This record gives sequence, structure tokens and C-alpha cells, in this order.
Amino acid sequence: MGSSQEVVSLLTNLARAAFGLGLGASVLSASLYNVDGGQRAVLFDRFRGVLDDTVGEGTHFLVPWLQKPFIFDIRTRPHAFSSVSGTKDLQMVNLTLRVLSRPDVVRLPYIFQHLGLEYDDKVLPSIGNEVLKAVVAQFNADELLTERPRVSALVRESLVRRAKDFNILLDDVAITHLSYGAEFSKAVEQKQVAQQEAERSKFIVMKAEQERRAAIIRAEGENRSIKGKCSLNVKELQCSLLARWKSNADWAESKPLSVRLWAFAIRISISQMN
Repeated sequence: MGSSQEVVSLLTNLARAAFGLGLGASVLSASLYNVDGGQRAVLFDRFRGVLDDTVGEGTHFLVPWLQKPFIFDIRTRPHAFSSVSGTKDLQMVNLTLRVLSRPDVVRLPYIFQHLGLEYDDKVLPSIGNEVLKAVVAQFNADELLTERPRVSALVRESLVRRAKDFNILLDDVAITHLSYGAEFSKAVEQKQVAQQEAERSKFIVMKAEQERRAAIIRAEGENRSIKGKCSLNVKELQCSLLARWKSNADWAESKPLSVRLWAFAIRISISQMN
């Protein structure tokens, strides 16, 4: 009988010890929380509200039930959003903007109080559309292509300034996509076709001018060739007449005066040719 009571007492003590250890482990587990690398924690106290200080990486204590940690990812994260904006000349443009953002660590308690954990999804799309519409409205549709570096710089400057108002830091801002409406795209295509036709017409005119010059040069060469041949024929004629006159000179001397005058006239003509 006594042995049975001892066994029951031992089991009861073991159960109490196990319960105490379990309760202690639960309390200890509830009193600890971890903050991983690239994260920060903001503590909410049921009596004091959001505490002003952020908690860094590591394992930390809190008062169970009274305090609750909220973990923020402070690493740079990418966000992309699109916007349809009107240009200065009333053309619609589709733009896609990519930003790399992170929270201002010192201002995490304020961010949690006013925006919550999803602060970036609440803020960045709205201010991104606002900035894109304001900047695009300053340029004509074609200027968005020819002055794209300037447009990107204005978007970055304006967006960084607006994000800072919400305690969000932007490491990079870039326009990744830009396209126009159907009407403007068709007008651009027609303009390109017209430019190609103008270049083709210019080429045809230049080709015709070169052919004209080649024809002139060819005609001048043929003219010089003809003149050379004519000059050669005249020389041959002069030589022929001179030889004929010499062969008939003695014969003419014995002839009447009229024949001698005829021979003299031929001689004068040959002398003038020479």
C-alpha cells in the first residue's frame, strides 16, 4: 500500500515538473524573437504604442502579450509599374517605370504607424504615376525619344524627392519601356516611308546628274576625235594639192597666160592653207 502511494506521488511530481518546464519553455519562447540579416523590427506596446527605437539583427527579448514585434525588410527591392500619360502635343504614351527602393531605417516606426508593412505598394505606384504624367506633359511625343536621357533624369529627380516625403529611399529609377498609341505609330511609320521615298528620289536625281555629266564628257571626247580627224584630212589635201601643183608647174609655164594665172591661183591657195 505504501509503495503504491510513493509511485503515485512520484508520478505527480514528475507531471508537475514537466508542466512547469513546458510552461517555462513556452514563456521563454514567447519572450524571444529573431531579426534576420537585412531586417529591422519595430515593437508595438499595448500601453505605450509603437516604440521609437528600431531593433537590429539578432535574438531579442520582449514582454509576452504586452509587446509584439513587426519585422521590416530593409534591403533594396525592385518595383515596376506602368502608366498611360499624355504628351504636350496630346499624344498618349505607354510607359513602364522600374525603381529600386528601401525604407529609411531611422523612420521605420513612423512608416509603420502611418503606412504599415506594405508601405511601398501603397506609395510607389501612386507617386510614380503622378511624376510620370507631370514630366511627360512637358515634352512632345517625338522628344521623348530624342531627349530620353533628359526625361529619365527629370523623372528620377522628381520621384526621389516625392518618395523622400514618405521616408522611402530610391537607389535607382529607370524607364524600361516606352510605346505610343496606334495613331501616332501609324504617323511615324508614314513619315519614315516618306523619308525613304525622298532619299530614293534624291538618289535617282544624283544618278541622272552623273549620267548627264558622263554623256557630256563622252560627247566632248568624240568632238575632239572628230576635229583631229578633220585636221588630218586637211593636211592630206594640202599635201596632195602641193604635189599636183609642183608636177604641173613646168607644164603651166609653157601654156597661155590664162593657164599660168590658173596655176598661180592654185599656188596662192595652197600657201594660205599652210
